[in-house]
Order: sequence, then structure tokens, then C-alpha cells
Amino acid sequence: MFSKKDGAKPQNRIDSLIGQGTRIEGNVSFTGGLRVDGHIIGNVVGAGDQPSMIVISEQARIEGEIRVSHVVINGTVVGPVHALEYLELQGKGKVSGDVHYKKMEIQVGAVVEGNLVHRDSEYGAERVVSLKKAAD
Repeated sequence: MFSKKDGAKPQNRIDSLIGQGTRIEGNVSFTGGLRVDGHIIGNVVGAGDQPSMIVISEQARIEGEIRVSHVVINGTVVGPVHALEYLELQGKGKVSGDVHYKKMEIQVGAVVEGNLVHRDSEYGAERVVSLKKAAD
């Protein structure tokens, strides 16, 4: 899924798991890899200088800001997503909020209700990608 040419390599393993049926109200800060199968109401941040990775499964829901170097979404996120290096939106992923990314992969069926903002690594600037709504 990730190669060395994609920038800093994320963790190859999941260090922490928030299981299905678990609900957390409050901010979550983690290092390494985090898999979310439950529900988080709060911000999720990859801490430290090392690359971090979050995997949001199909049944998971996060209501808050996500700021992690590598993000994989197949569930629901309500809030802005800041993928500092790489973002993968899988087929059942849905984001209601702006998505900030450096590199991104979107699979068929993924939904973004917000702006796509590309982070230009060369200049540190951000550029909004405008999308038009499909005709009904």
C-alpha cells in the first residue's frame, strides 16, 4: 500500500485498537498505528516526530478533527481531515469536512462533503481543488 518513495513510511503494525462498541468522548493522541472500529467524539492526533497511521474501519465513526501523517478511511468522519503525508479514501469512506492532503488515493464509492485542499510540499502552500456537484 505504501512505498518508500511516498515519503516517510508509516508503521507496518497497529499498536492500538479502539474496538467496535467502544465510545470515547475526548481527544485521542497516539504514536505508531491506530485502528478505530468504534466511535470517537473528539480530535485524533498522531503525536511525536515519527510517522503515524490511523485506519478507520467501515463501522467506525469519528466526530472531530483528524491530524495524522497517514490516514486510511473506510468509515465515517465528521470534521476536517489533515493527512500530513498520505490519505486513502476507501469505497465506503465518507468525510463531512475539508480534507487536507499531500498525496491521496480515492476509491470508487468514497464521498467527500467539503473541500479538497492540496498541500504543496515544495512551497508549503495549500490549494483548494474545486469540485462541481453532479447533475441529479
